[in-house]
Amino acid sequence: MYSEAVDRGLEGVVACTTSISSIVDATLCYRGYKIEDICEKANSFEEVAYLLWKDTIPSQSELSGFRSQLQKEMKLPSGIVNVLKEIPYKDVHPMAWLRSAVSLLAHWDEDAQSTDTKDQETVAFRLTSRTLLLVAYLNCLRKGFEFGSPQPEKGMAWNFLYLLKGQKEPSAYEVKVFDTCLILHADHELNCSAFATRVTSSSLSDIYSAVVSGIGALKGPLHGGANEQVMKMLSKMNSVEEAQAWVKDALVRKEKIMGFGHRVYKNGDPRAKILKSMSKKLTEEKNQPLYYQMSEAIEDVVVGEKGLLPNVDFYSATVYNSMEIETDLFTPIFAVSRMTGWLAHIFEQYSKNRIYRPRGQWVGADQRTWS
Repeated sequence: MYSEAVDRGLEGVVACTTSISSIVDATLCYRGYKIEDICEKANSFEEVAYLLWKDTIPSQSELSGFRSQLQKEMKLPSGIVNVLKEIPYKDVHPMAWLRSAVSLLAHWDEDAQSTDTKDQETVAFRLTSRTLLLVAYLNCLRKGFEFGSPQPEKGMAWNFLYLLKGQKEPSAYEVKVFDTCLILHADHELNCSAFATRVTSSSLSDIYSAVVSGIGALKGPLHGGANEQVMKMLSKMNSVEEAQAWVKDALVRKEKIMGFGHRVYKNGDPRAKILKSMSKKLTEEKNQPLYYQMSEAIEDVVVGEKGLLPNVDFYSATVYNSMEIETDLFTPIFAVSRMTGWLAHIFEQYSKNRIYRPRGQWVGADQRTWS
């Protein structure tokens, strides 16, 4: 007997065991640590990347070594730069460009196909550092900025903002906010893109192939592309009253309001609460409070009329916009962060692998005779 539930995005189906991140009610944990505690107490994204990969909070010496390895790999191979200039970038979505660019990186990585654990760890450092560079490099290409060199004494968040804006130094608060954004987006249990990376790596394919699968999944508007759609929605509005009227009309038309609701969280996304607070402060600091005010007005209407709470995408849009980041780069930035989570899932999959091979429930015609 056909069950519709089987065919609805595997909802409720447990596909693997994991110790990377967990979601229980309205709580997100990385390696058992609540996301609220991590954002309050961690000093950098690098600490959280270490936690995701190593299952422990790093000591100062361990963190120093980890950062040194990331910095060592924070450079684009000379051969790839000329190739990247030839990839069309003006009339293509940045996620499509990033998907191709990350795939090309493998051709300049002598360890790309290695199954040695140490080599695979080196690949992980390269992908984490170089994905950051690729997104910044794309922005420089599009805007005609000179692409600078990372500053070895600075962290990933600082270097990304510095390189993205053509070597314009970010403020300390912008770096803190961006570090927090990277932490919040680093992993999220068995989401669509994490599952995609695990499926690919379960065939014992290489790490680059697996993360390209993740990038392809993240590109979709129902996954990573949602924050981009939120900003596009807000940019059509000019006042709180207009925002309220627009969202009420959209609900009457039964349109999906991007940035609300979640398949797993029923009592609210804890990441959204953190981002909302940062959005309020950052928009005020930039003297651009309108986007936050309109967002809050939209939230009030959607919660009041539909009972749907904002998810991570809703307020991350105004946070990134306040830092003068182009809207179509929101999802590539998501990939910069989520790369660490994907890599953790790939390594976990390799460590206790069994190839994914689900079954499909037959709903077609009964057996027929070819005549």
